[in-house]
Amino acid sequence: MPLFPAQALPHPLSLHSRFCQRLERRYEALLPLLPPGVPTQETMGATCDALLARGHDLGAALRILRQLVMHRLVVLDCDRGAPLADITTPMTGLAELALDRASRHACAQLTALHGAPRTCDGGEAALWVIGMGKLGARELNVSSDIDLVYVYECDGETEGIEGGRGKLSHHEYFARAARALYALVGEATEHGFVFRVDLALRPNGNSGPPVCSLAALEEYLLLHGREWERFAWLKSRVVAPRAAVASPGVQALREVVLPFVFRRYLDYGVFDALRVLHRQIREHAQRRASGHPERANDVKLSRGGIRELEFTVQLLQVVRGGQFPELRRRPTLEALQRLARAGLMPQETADQLAAAYTFLRRVEHRIQYLDDQQTHVLPTRDDDLAWIAATLGLGCCEFLRELDGHRELVAQEFDRLLGGPEKKHCSGGACPGPRAAGNGVAAAPDLEALAAQLPPALAGRVQGWRTHPRVQGLREQARARLVRVVQRTGQWLAEGLVSEDAAVRLLDWLEPLLRRDSYLALLLERPAVHEHLLHLLGAARWPARYMMLHPGVIDELAGGAILSERFVPEDFERELQLRLAALQSTGEDDDENLLDLLRRAHHAEVFRTLARDVEGRITVEQVADDLSLLADSVLRVTSRWCWQRLKSRHRDDPQLAIIGYGKLGGKELGYGSDLDIVFVFDDEDERAPEVYAAFVRKLINWLAVKTSEGDLFEIDTELRPNGNSGLLVTSFAAYADYQCQRGSNTAWTWEHQAMTRARCVLGAPGLGERFDAVRQAVITAPRDLKALGDEITAMRARLRAAHPALPDWFEVKHSAGGMLDAEFAVQYLVLAHSREHLGLQDNKGNIALLLRAEAAGLLPAGVGAAAANAYRTLRQVQHRARLNEEPTRVPAGELATERAAVQALWQAVFGYSAASISIAVST
Repeated sequence: MPLFPAQALPHPLSLHSRFCQRLERRYEALLPLLPPGVPTQETMGATCDALLARGHDLGAALRILRQLVMHRLVVLDCDRGAPLADITTPMTGLAELALDRASRHACAQLTALHGAPRTCDGGEAALWVIGMGKLGARELNVSSDIDLVYVYECDGETEGIEGGRGKLSHHEYFARAARALYALVGEATEHGFVFRVDLALRPNGNSGPPVCSLAALEEYLLLHGREWERFAWLKSRVVAPRAAVASPGVQALREVVLPFVFRRYLDYGVFDALRVLHRQIREHAQRRASGHPERANDVKLSRGGIRELEFTVQLLQVVRGGQFPELRRRPTLEALQRLARAGLMPQETADQLAAAYTFLRRVEHRIQYLDDQQTHVLPTRDDDLAWIAATLGLGCCEFLRELDGHRELVAQEFDRLLGGPEKKHCSGGACPGPRAAGNGVAAAPDLEALAAQLPPALAGRVQGWRTHPRVQGLREQARARLVRVVQRTGQWLAEGLVSEDAAVRLLDWLEPLLRRDSYLALLLERPAVHEHLLHLLGAARWPARYMMLHPGVIDELAGGAILSERFVPEDFERELQLRLAALQSTGEDDDENLLDLLRRAHHAEVFRTLARDVEGRITVEQVADDLSLLADSVLRVTSRWCWQRLKSRHRDDPQLAIIGYGKLGGKELGYGSDLDIVFVFDDEDERAPEVYAAFVRKLINWLAVKTSEGDLFEIDTELRPNGNSGLLVTSFAAYADYQCQRGSNTAWTWEHQAMTRARCVLGAPGLGERFDAVRQAVITAPRDLKALGDEITAMRARLRAAHPALPDWFEVKHSAGGMLDAEFAVQYLVLAHSREHLGLQDNKGNIALLLRAEAAGLLPAGVGAAAANAYRTLRQVQHRARLNEEPTRVPAGELATERAAVQALWQAVFGYSAASISIAVST
């Protein structure tokens, strides 16, 4: 079919728009009233004032303003290639301006007749005009209607006039205000309309009252709100009157809407609801196109259109936004980047979808520029198609190819995300997995029939569920999900893909979570997550228990890169700061929310490390490195947030340092390790001791208190000067004197042993360097080597006595030739010889220090290397035992090589067998 030649189009191109032609004929004399450039609220407001000054009433002024703005946007877009934001932002600003002026005008007239509506405390009750959809997201298109919901602050009545005459209930007052507002904005007059107004998203839709109180909205959302309405309210915001947007009362509205849209737990149950909504929209579009094939090419509602792209983004936001507030962004383009940053979508996909969204929206605008009609269907006239292509800088065929390419991408991503559990083969960040075996299950059987299909180990548990109160209380849909998940598990077990232990532990994991059927929905929607979860549950007992304590962490398995990445402190802290900013923007940044935010983030990172560990992707040393870096990050973030919220703080930044000892200091943390820390400050302010004591108490509470999300760390401060009888936080000068043996109150040898593995985890500028100097002075101080050896071996004997070995067993930590022997030997070498051998001064861990001691000639050739290898093996054995929650011991005949290597180290360092310590203690 020949297309209209581009050279036949008018120049400038905007003149092809029949709407633009009408505007120039009708309003040519008024067009200069709008200042040059992209319209802003300020320039539009000035133009409106100029129109009012010419004698137009408010309704006429707003309508004429709309026509002037539309003409400007057609010219900017079609002739000058304006970016999308230069079109959507002015349209949104025009709507906000019109609604602000119309609502204030309507309420002023009503107040003159009936008095002001009053709250119970005597203030003036507010009307909130809530913009939904593209208005709420500040991405309004050029011929869009505006979706509004009217909510007033509270019930009551107006104060009346002249002795109380003319009183109205608040409901009637604001209903009249809504009607007056519509007359000013939505009714068509000789100048057209400002915006078409749609109230269908209000509670109970078109059958509900035009306005409702905040209490009525809360009751509706709590009792009757449907899943699809969550997507509508996702983009909601108060748009008018302008004075109300930042008012304190709006926070109460946010507190009603946010818990409705974003659930506390991962929310995969919304997939089915969105499928139903999308199917209804698709069927409606098909009915409209029936007998009218030209309507099938709809850039908004057809396959791969704007609506599918928006659904893709909103679904991921609703599923995860409860736990990750940084995803709660209304504009689609901004939300896409947040999803990519959160690992829910590959960055390349987010960029491609952003390009598709921009292209489709620009096409949508050009369709509407033609005749100012609220349509999204490509025109059938050749000249119109050629014009749309030309305004985009494309030839007609090139335009159609690019349009098809963008729509196919959108459709593929939508189908990949929402195609249902029978279609999960995606490899993106939101739904990875190489196999979806066993997910093509037809109708779910009842529990008895299900039990008959299962191996005995599972069948008995499922039989017991027939009378289980949690199972009996499940809704029909949730019970069907449970059955399908168990059915698939049984099938994988029969195929040998998972172990029986894993399958049984899955039932143990599911049972306490049955009332949160979003987890069932997650497993059903994401077979790869289900499979990976079974693998982790079958690997060891501790991962299974951890996931029972923190079930939400399993959503981390939906991220395709979980096994290939490592912990990055900068990314972790940046994400937490984004979440804090998101909570601050909605007034949700109270202590309780921040405590839960920290715990969820920490648990998710521990789980990621656990998954890599169980899968054998990282070594025991790398596990310790990552867990130690995570602890450092949590301490940094928590300290910063606590200080910012400390009422008694006397400066912007605390002059405080946190010193890590033990496993934290040596960067050898394991799962569930406590933190040995000491707090020191260097601040001459007379209030400092009291302020830092309050700060440290608050910080320890934030780290250790149990909330509904669990806790972060157990905190041990016994290594502070004078132990539990000493001050919780010490001045740096007093700490340095204590460690460096200055004065009558000084550190013991065992405290200097601890100093060999100490480090400054975080601190004010300069304090870290000063601590390093103190540590160096301590470990390099001249010592009587015999007395040092006697004290260290005496301490080792006391620990051995406290942990006597069982006959015929070797305890990898406490027995002779175990980990403690290696650690005490290294501590002696550091304290005895680091003055002459600088390589021993670095806090590099026991393995590295043993190799350095041998290289320095402090150990016979081969002894240090053998002991280092033995220590590594003992750590691995201990690590595996703890993962499986088993005793950290083996039969005495095992690990003989490692035991001998550590005993040789002890003999080389102290001159006698480590086993003789046991003998000495026993005698």
